[in-house]
Amino acid sequence: PMSSPEHRPCCQAPTTDDTPNRPELKESPESPEGAEAPVVVIDPDGADPHGEMARLRAAGPVVRIALPGLPDDVHAWTVTRQDLLGTLSRDRSISRNINRHWAAYRDGRVPDDWPLAGMFLGLDNMFFLDDPQHRRLRNLVSGVFTARRVHDLTGDITRIVGEALDALPGHRDQHGAVDLRAHFAYTVPMGVICHLLGIPDPVRPRFRAIVDVLLRSDDTKTAWDAAAAETSRLELLDDLVELRRAAPGTDLTSDLITAWDTGARDGEAEGLSHRRLLDTLWMLVVAGHETTFSLITNAVRALLTHPDVRARVPAFEADDWSAVVEETLRWDGVINYLAAGCTTTPLTIGGVTIPVGQLLVGMYGGVGRDAGVHGPTAHLFDPARADHTHLAFGVGAHYCLGAPLARAETRIALGELFARYPDLHLAAPPDQLVQVPSLFTNCPRELPVGLELLPSPAA
Repeated sequence: PMSSPEHRPCCQAPTTDDTPNRPELKESPESPEGAEAPVVVIDPDGADPHGEMARLRAAGPVVRIALPGLPDDVHAWTVTRQDLLGTLSRDRSISRNINRHWAAYRDGRVPDDWPLAGMFLGLDNMFFLDDPQHRRLRNLVSGVFTARRVHDLTGDITRIVGEALDALPGHRDQHGAVDLRAHFAYTVPMGVICHLLGIPDPVRPRFRAIVDVLLRSDDTKTAWDAAAAETSRLELLDDLVELRRAAPGTDLTSDLITAWDTGARDGEAEGLSHRRLLDTLWMLVVAGHETTFSLITNAVRALLTHPDVRARVPAFEADDWSAVVEETLRWDGVINYLAAGCTTTPLTIGGVTIPVGQLLVGMYGGVGRDAGVHGPTAHLFDPARADHTHLAFGVGAHYCLGAPLARAETRIALGELFARYPDLHLAAPPDQLVQVPSLFTNCPRELPVGLELLPSPAA
């Protein structure tokens, strides 16, 4: 579990973007390239992400952001409109090789002990690669992580969901409430991705603990925490590869190792290093459960805090659950901010010129509420709306390979959950739900629910 200091109440569930918690805005320094773009200090706790991102949209189409732990003169850039994020994501002049192209990092202005480095620097997987290396590695991974493989997981997903639902009553606290985030939303995707990758049961909690450290961005996270997590991450992945080399199975790790070794023998050894294999597996572990973990949590929270939609749930069919998933991704997406690359040439976008060597951060959780796309109801949760357009899984060459799996898991999990517990209800006031202390991931730390309605007191 994540440790964190006292946090402000989470303001995510309400249907307006109004909030009193304003991020600090600084005057732009006198520079010809960026004078039009304000600088906004991002809350490292992520206490009110949608309020913060609404104010970023109001600040302009292109904004500079101050990330925690960096010097005052080192900023990242973000676009706040959905169409601009799509344009940026498809721009071939943008490089994902941040180590090479981020000027502040090259110039030594990024601290060696920056606690957030694990989300921006150092990893050697296809998320941080450019073509042609990215395309070759993506083709190799997609060759074993196929649509057929995802389809064939349906039975396993349903089984894992059923086992989690069976166990829920045993997790009631002294008040009869169950933390659905910890005991269902986490259990299902972690069970699925570990089954898919062949990760043994005893080490699964260690993987989760490392992911928690990686994504945490509040002031309790130290450079020592980050370094220790990195060491543990590589040790666990080394052990997994060694295990599956010695005893291959039908899991994705075994197949990926085979594809890796075959590619290396065919002349791709330079691009298929052992470290790149470890970092590719790590990408699958993190993306394979964190996204779905938060998506299930946020979808349940949305349904339980919108009585008009909740009342229709008993009549929901497959298409309705798909609509809930897509609307949750649009309205309450699982990733707030994520690295989007670096500029390798001056980039003019949204009327602002971004210089060479600048770090770009995608505001994936904020562009789903872009009123320019979804009109005056963009801030409202409405699964029945005609257009659920979002970029929650990215866009372009780096579109998330695991998106079909995340969607399938969430549809099955939601349908089975509300069928098993038709009286499911929130067991705490929505405004008392507190966010996970992260500027990256968007999710409440706990989601207390009641499984059955309490009997009415006797007259």
